Amino acid sequence: MLIKPRLNINRFYQYFSWSAIQHFLSRCSTTIAYQKVDKTNTSDKMTTLRYPTGYELLLDRRANKGTAFSIEERQLYRIHGLLPPTVSTPDLQMERFMENLRNMPDDLSRYISLGALQDLNEKLFYRVAMEHTQEIMPLVYTPTVGLACQKYGLIFSKPKGLFISILDKGHVYDVLCNWSVDDVRAIVVTDGERILGLGDLGCNGMGIPVGKLSLYTALAGVAPEYCLPITLDVGTNNEQFLNDKYYLGLRQKRVTGKEYDEFIDEFMQAVVKRFGQQCLIQFEDFANHNAFRLLKKYRDDYCTFNDDIQGTASVAVGGILSAVRITGKKLTDNRFVFYGAGEASIGISDLLVVALEREGLSTEEARKNIFLVDSKGLIVKNRPTGGLNEEKLRYAHEHEPITDLIDIIRVIKPAFLIGAAGQGPAFTREILELMASLNKHPVIFALSNPTSKAECTAIQAYEATKGQCVFASGSPFPNLEYNGKTYIPGQGNNSYIFPGIGLAIVTCAIRHIPDELFYLAAKTLSDQVTEEDLKAGLVYPPIEKIRDVSRKIAVAIAEYAYEKNLAALYPRPKDLDKFIQSKQYTVEYEDILPPRWNWSNKASSKL
Repeated sequence: MLIKPRLNINRFYQYFSWSAIQHFLSRCSTTIAYQKVDKTNTSDKMTTLRYPTGYELLLDRRANKGTAFSIEERQLYRIHGLLPPTVSTPDLQMERFMENLRNMPDDLSRYISLGALQDLNEKLFYRVAMEHTQEIMPLVYTPTVGLACQKYGLIFSKPKGLFISILDKGHVYDVLCNWSVDDVRAIVVTDGERILGLGDLGCNGMGIPVGKLSLYTALAGVAPEYCLPITLDVGTNNEQFLNDKYYLGLRQKRVTGKEYDEFIDEFMQAVVKRFGQQCLIQFEDFANHNAFRLLKKYRDDYCTFNDDIQGTASVAVGGILSAVRITGKKLTDNRFVFYGAGEASIGISDLLVVALEREGLSTEEARKNIFLVDSKGLIVKNRPTGGLNEEKLRYAHEHEPITDLIDIIRVIKPAFLIGAAGQGPAFTREILELMASLNKHPVIFALSNPTSKAECTAIQAYEATKGQCVFASGSPFPNLEYNGKTYIPGQGNNSYIFPGIGLAIVTCAIRHIPDELFYLAAKTLSDQVTEEDLKAGLVYPPIEKIRDVSRKIAVAIAEYAYEKNLAALYPRPKDLDKFIQSKQYTVEYEDILPPRWNWSNKASSKL
């Protein structure tokens, strides 16, 4: 516990805030550093790594190796006897953990167990996540993270990020100073108002930034010490949580209007003051009415993007570019119907316009191929039922109003049916059969998360279209057999996009993120889909390749950033691929023994 200094320091205390003094003292008393420094003038590598000793070493998630500590390390750091005598290999540690994980009764238990491992032994956690990506990814993120957020008040055990509440207004920078790492390069922030398709979860939404940043490391190799999850707690309008004795957030209705905007402004300015202009701020799961305007407000002055708008757009357009390679139709020869007209659908539509422009269409011609459907039906000009905001109006057609989705499909005759409404099952068998009657290979994207909010399941899509559809979903579905053929549903998850973008930003210090980067990421993603993948019905690369895909996306973005003078890292690396690969996080345990050398021979030779 830190006690306010008295006596001699009192005469200086009036000139400094107590938070500034705390921040200074905490930096002076830091006992652990994690970055290696190479001594370039010799072949010997010196290190700044310093570790605690004794039991404290086993409590440090970044230094702890558990049973993999060597006997020499145990003796030197005074943990000998605190561990069983057998020295385990990292692979055996991973095997032991996976054995336990698979024997757990449900996915929420597995989520809790993975979180505990991350707190205990960070290297082992990421080894597990990287070696068993397909099995672990649905547990650390969607769909399990949705349930974890709903149960957050029950399962919270140890902080993994910062909670900044509206009551901290005026002191946001002071709260940021409480984070012990100075070199933060990537922040994922939410205000919890629209978590996945689950609505307002308030403070419980912290599971989203934590999960996203875990994927930054597991899928792209962004060092975890560069990452900071943040929840901005401005209250919640969820009555269930307000009345829940286990709810951990502010028990008040959401703050809106001027006070909310001032709070977000202060947060953005405080991040730059604390971590620098090149710190990435990724907005996640803000409600529609805030998401678009905050992106518009900050995108030109900060290193920021909104993953629900731009990340979803990039992964969806990547899937669309792959899908047309299966259907054999030119991109410009397709019509697209989006079920949902929120952040995701608008974001996809805007980026799809960019893709269509690359194929020779004008902006207006491109928009004529895109049709949006909201809760009031087809978005058309002068719709009697209204409900048209600025974003929707860009895609409002001169057309008679139509309410039912199946009638819209009959009239529009789309080749692509894309769901991003977060309202659960909406693509009925009748709708799917209609899509199959209109197209040899109808493209069905059920992108809403979590699984319970998906517009249809993989098996429903394949059965209704007699195995002819091109299918992708936001949450994973298992492989399935139909009519003697194995189908591998694609997962159109943002995790194909945002980790690679984050990797480029943190390694090359990219200052701003224009829309062009998201089209470039989508095109690069699609280019990684092989002909073999397409034959299996995949529109995305296999998840096992995602780390390499992320690096290739990062390289493509870095090249563009240097061409457009958006990268601040100078000089430009000669080989960006090799440079970025060298900066990717690895799960190999560090040698924590200090440098050692023998004096005896040197001393005796001088006698």
